[in-house]
Amino acid sequence: MEIHHSKHHATYVNNLNIAEEKYAEAQAKGDLTACLALQPALKFNGGGHINHTIFWKNLSPNGGGEPQGDLMEAIKRDFGSFNEMKEKLNAASVGVQGSGWGWLGYCKTCQRLKVVTCANQDPLEATTGLVPLFGIDVWEHAYYLQYKNVRPTYVNSIYNVANWEDVNERYQQAVGKA
Repeated sequence: MEIHHSKHHATYVNNLNIAEEKYAEAQAKGDLTACLALQPALKFNGGGHINHTIFWKNLSPNGGGEPQGDLMEAIKRDFGSFNEMKEKLNAASVGVQGSGWGWLGYCKTCQRLKVVTCANQDPLEATTGLVPLFGIDVWEHAYYLQYKNVRPTYVNSIYNVANWEDVNERYQQAVGKA
């Protein structure tokens, strides 16, 4: 994870900063074509930064176990049990073709938890409207050094370091209790 953080996440931040500078210059010049051409770089690198920022907070060397309180009650309500939620999130995450993310998100409209995926570095809230609670990075750079090409083992192992306190705080904010 150290290389993942110091190299991959840092690259998204650096490239986002460059794209933002170019975008500001294009805006100042009134160059709409250049502004539009920079949108993919802003989305990809901005999404990479947003997703990874959540990812790091979702993990803890003291993590693991199961969520507690309101989050656990919502999981039981919307999935039946914690294990059923894990099975759905694992299946979705493992099933991402190529690179992307598996997410446990909250739908403010329907007031329910949902499991979804996003391709590449697409940020969950901007692309689906769901509030991101718990993300699993399934780009190979997230797991290849330790797990080789065995994505299912990596995905299942992420729960050993899951910071459910952080996920619960995100849930509390999403439902307006924080």
